[in-house]
Amino acid sequence: MSYTGDVRVGGPTAVRELDDAVVRKVAVGPGANNAYLVTCRRSGAQLLVDAAADPDRLLALVREGSPAARLATVVTTHRHADHVGALVSVLAVTGADLAAGADDADAVGAAADGAPVRRLVHGDTLTVGHLVLEVVALRGHTPGSVALALREPEHVHVPDAVPGRVHLFTGDSLFPGGVGATGGDPERFGQLLTDVRERVFDRFDDATWVYPGHGADTTLGAERPHLDAWRARGW
Repeated sequence: MSYTGDVRVGGPTAVRELDDAVVRKVAVGPGANNAYLVTCRRSGAQLLVDAAADPDRLLALVREGSPAARLATVVTTHRHADHVGALVSVLAVTGADLAAGADDADAVGAAADGAPVRRLVHGDTLTVGHLVLEVVALRGHTPGSVALALREPEHVHVPDAVPGRVHLFTGDSLFPGGVGATGGDPERFGQLLTDVRERVFDRFDDATWVYPGHGADTTLGAERPHLDAWRARGW
């Protein structure tokens, strides 16, 4: 079956096979948080985006990607409680490293019982086997919110692949229909929309696939026509 990104709590994993990577998506917890497992096809190394809830389901997801449970890193996109609920268990079982945006790292580390946290800043890279993911800081939903950008190779050999396409894991900073919540604060909203415009829409093309922290996936092409309307409405 082709990948759609449609998942539900208690349902099966959605799997997307790319040339160099496999992306797996599940929904967990009462908040129907999305968690994503990125597996390097050449090495088997893995990265988990948001150990949000239901550690048993997430550990099963890791085993789907690698029976040896080779999880290199957990990245927490931001510090909110619904995105950190399974951190302690997942880190304890897998021995994975933990990373989060610098301005959210203290809160994320506290949620992980004091585990050390790599403090990510805009433009950093994360290496997972032969994969390289770029850190894109998107300030506003929280001060340290980050997205991760994985770019497909220029030469691809699988039907679903688009040469050079970016796969962007945005946490709660960008969704179908708008940016993430900013508590009704005009300054935070302005910062987030500016970051999303300058660091995402101005850099990546319309084929870029967006994997948000909740709900359905989207593309930059689907969302780009609405940027001015988002600014006008103020949320």
